[in-house]
Amino acid sequence: MIAMLNGPQTTGRTYRNLSEPQYTSRSDNNTAITMRNGTELLADVHRPDSDGRFPALLAASPYPRQVQNLGAPAGFIEAGVTDFWVPRGYAHVIANVRGTCGSGGTFGLFDAQERRDMHDLVEWVAAQPWCDGNVGMIGISYFAMTQLEAAVERPPHLKAIFPVAVTSDMYEGANHHGLMSSSFVTPFLAMVGLTSERSDKLWRSRLVALARRVLNSPRLHKKFGTMNGEAAVTMLRQLIKLPHNPHPWDELWQEVAVRRPTRDQWWEQRNLLPLLKEINIPVYLGCDWENVPLHLPSTFVTWKGLLPNGCVRMSLLDKFGLTWPWESLHIEALAWYDHWLKGRDTGIIDGPPIRYFLPGADQWRTADAWPPSDVAHRELALRADGALDEAEGEPGSREFMVLGSGLGRVKPSKIDPPSTLTWTSAPLSQDMDMVGDIELRLVASATAIDTAWIATLQDVAPDGEASAVTAGWLRASMREVDEAASRPGAPILPCRNPHAVPLGEDVVYRIPLVPNARRFKAGHRIRLVLSSDDQDPSTPAIMNFRHASVGTSSLNTVHSSSRLLIPATPLAN
Repeated sequence: MIAMLNGPQTTGRTYRNLSEPQYTSRSDNNTAITMRNGTELLADVHRPDSDGRFPALLAASPYPRQVQNLGAPAGFIEAGVTDFWVPRGYAHVIANVRGTCGSGGTFGLFDAQERRDMHDLVEWVAAQPWCDGNVGMIGISYFAMTQLEAAVERPPHLKAIFPVAVTSDMYEGANHHGLMSSSFVTPFLAMVGLTSERSDKLWRSRLVALARRVLNSPRLHKKFGTMNGEAAVTMLRQLIKLPHNPHPWDELWQEVAVRRPTRDQWWEQRNLLPLLKEINIPVYLGCDWENVPLHLPSTFVTWKGLLPNGCVRMSLLDKFGLTWPWESLHIEALAWYDHWLKGRDTGIIDGPPIRYFLPGADQWRTADAWPPSDVAHRELALRADGALDEAEGEPGSREFMVLGSGLGRVKPSKIDPPSTLTWTSAPLSQDMDMVGDIELRLVASATAIDTAWIATLQDVAPDGEASAVTAGWLRASMREVDEAASRPGAPILPCRNPHAVPLGEDVVYRIPLVPNARRFKAGHRIRLVLSSDDQDPSTPAIMNFRHASVGTSSLNTVHSSSRLLIPATPLAN
């Protein structure tokens, strides 16, 4: 059983007293569950084929419940492995939210109605004769988001959650500090609309059953363990070409992409951060370091929002820690739920609350707080000669050019400034461990009333190969931040009301890069890449997530007084 699960199964630990597989499974498909307002949601109920009562794990999302065991490397196969949970004495209930895959009502994209539905689903599960009244939730990404939705509603029978790869604030999931994450949002909504309209005639067809057998063959299944997010985004872009009903999917796209570019009440209804203080049950957060443009930023913000809880754990995984179909961390989750739902002493709550994998050192580390208390920020100057160094050297500046729509030329002139700038450090004389919150304090001017700042941090090996570590984004007109956020790691939230950039005047921008961890090895170099438009495929974009262009043409000048603040920790043997 374990051999068929891709990805890391624990955070480098061993556990005790874990449930062993001993049950066969039965399924009750297309079970109708009535919400408080009369709307019926559909769920597939998978449970031990026994007369006993068992704890239950609820998984809810807009993705087709019928194919969560398909085994495909698709971004909507994220509910977890039913054949892992049911034999170990758990019911696995996979439900569709409103307006998706046969559930009644209209999909609201993480709205308040969806939160109330999550409460009702939990309580329905707890009341079933096959459930012992102990309910947890399972699944990553949107499945993780519905876990937080349920938890803030505080249903009495929800005892613990495991929301790995979560987004708590839908605005920041769709807009990176004012820049729309267009290459994700657009295909995501189209994909949900497309799959929601397909019925059991497709999802439970002989063709899909055949695909399931092929996809779950051991040799093919193993290959899916190293498929990355770029492959998933490429698949979504292909799906967008297929037809789907415009209601409500295209209407929601207009709200996200056109009608509501800044925070307003529509977005605030989809922001759980102010509600996290209501959660009073154990929470296990997690993400992988590569998930920079989607769930990783929210993992840390959610951690901070849950600090009053007192029983929160967080783990950060290496590349391929979360792939599709989602099968990783099942042993970790089993230790979590055996403890909280079955009362077993598994060892899951022993030790510090934070565990993180340090790429480059290839080691698991622990911390009592985020960021770790032993972090000290190193300031590196963006020198006028293109170097990244603690010493600024001769003061100066560099400029690059971004062209708006319609100004592209077949052949750029040899006098044109570059479209990106890079700053690269000298080879490191010794290893440097970076762990924590990263910030770019940019002193720059622009010749347009708005532009974008897109920064990517890279690790450059001695042979010149550059690996993306993390990134940060800021729309220049959304630059104003809370003045109380005066240190690295403090919240940096763009204002609700954009302000035009003063033409040709120097402005100090605080650009948060998504927190990360990395050992930059001796002989490697640190590189910062800066651009104002990442639509060009040659411009770095982690997981190939790219942003809608601001649309202006500008000469952007960056001064050597700019600083990159890197959180360095003492080297461990």
